[in-house]
Amino acid sequence: MKKTPFTRFSEITSAGGRTVWGNPADVGKILEGEVFDAVLDNNGKDLDSVSPVADWAKSSGVKQFLFISSAGIYKPTDEPPHVEGDAVKADAGHVLVEKYISKIFGSWASFRPQYMIGSGNNKDCEEWFFDRIVRGRPVLIPGSGMQLTNISHVRDLSSMLTLAVQNPAAASGHIFNCVSDRAVTLDGMARLCAKAAGSSVEIVHYDPKAVGVDAKKAFPFRNMHFYAEPRAANEILGWSATTNLPEDLKERYEEYVKIGRDKKEMKFELDDKILESLKVPVAA
Repeated sequence: MKKTPFTRFSEITSAGGRTVWGNPADVGKILEGEVFDAVLDNNGKDLDSVSPVADWAKSSGVKQFLFISSAGIYKPTDEPPHVEGDAVKADAGHVLVEKYISKIFGSWASFRPQYMIGSGNNKDCEEWFFDRIVRGRPVLIPGSGMQLTNISHVRDLSSMLTLAVQNPAAASGHIFNCVSDRAVTLDGMARLCAKAAGSSVEIVHYDPKAVGVDAKKAFPFRNMHFYAEPRAANEILGWSATTNLPEDLKERYEEYVKIGRDKKEMKFELDDKILESLKVPVAA
């Protein structure tokens, strides 16, 4: 575990917490005799990986079980944003987990995050844009760039989870979209990242099929409207979002520079392939 956030677990122990490493399937042996009021599973994506933890939690008398699911399980809709109760993909691993925990726990809740920013994230989000902007490269966005998505700061996600633990009776039996309360266009994200970096940005749009690339490999977000609304958290938990992308991205850019990623040598082979297909000059 040489990558964030795992390399930062010392922050938990220094704050008085305890970390225990092991296979989730062996959780019963590793934590034998331990007693917990609440368990939060942020590891599993399917029933095979979550059920051992859930079964152990049930047998050991855990009072509340919380699961980190995904807003990606929603079926595409003609009426965005996604709200709790919208149709989901029945065979998705997260859906099967949600059904399972709802059957075995009296107090449970599931949280469906989307894209997030914040220190320690192990998936590129804003970094993908910064990588290109600081090197004077075009930011390549599939489609029109007007696709709407939702990007939340991790503090909002953690505050929602905290409220659920503090108010188990209110949270029990509910599904929460773990997202901020505003959408952003893909082009808008590129411009906000450029502004945070104190730079300008050249946005180039393209049709993935026409240039022969897989948009999932070439771009970090879905090439469609994909955003959810935190309606249940607002109404049930009294939660409110604090994500402010223009300001939060400034913080993220400061850390980006601090860790030296702006100076790191990088290759943009897929970008170059797209630019070549579009007959756009490639930066030297």
